[in-house]
Amino acid sequence: MLKHDDLDKVFKALSDATRRAMVERLVRGPVSVSQLAEPFVMSLPAVHQHLAVLEDAGIVSSHKIGRVRTVQLSAGALAPAGEWLGRQRLPAERRLDRLGAFLADPPLSP
Repeated sequence: MLKHDDLDKVFKALSDATRRAMVERLVRGPVSVSQLAEPFVMSLPAVHQHLAVLEDAGIVSSHKIGRVRTVQLSAGALAPAGEWLGRQRLPAERRLDRLGAFLADPPLSP
């Protein structure tokens, strides 16, 4: 289970639309940094800054072979955030289920 600081880093990393778009692209498989940068209107150093945030959060990893740096999603990196969100959703769903049951079968009036 992730510590709160680690979970904070994941949510902070995913709070940016560019980084979420990078993660969406990396779901399809590893790519070079230059390929990952293609759809974005920003400098390569800016792309590297975004990747540094993702890497610091443990969402992506990279390795360099020669002059090419390849980036990939870290296995299971988003699972703890999804589990945390799921735990927050369950109590709310239970309350809605109880409300639905109450509305479907209201108590009898005296």
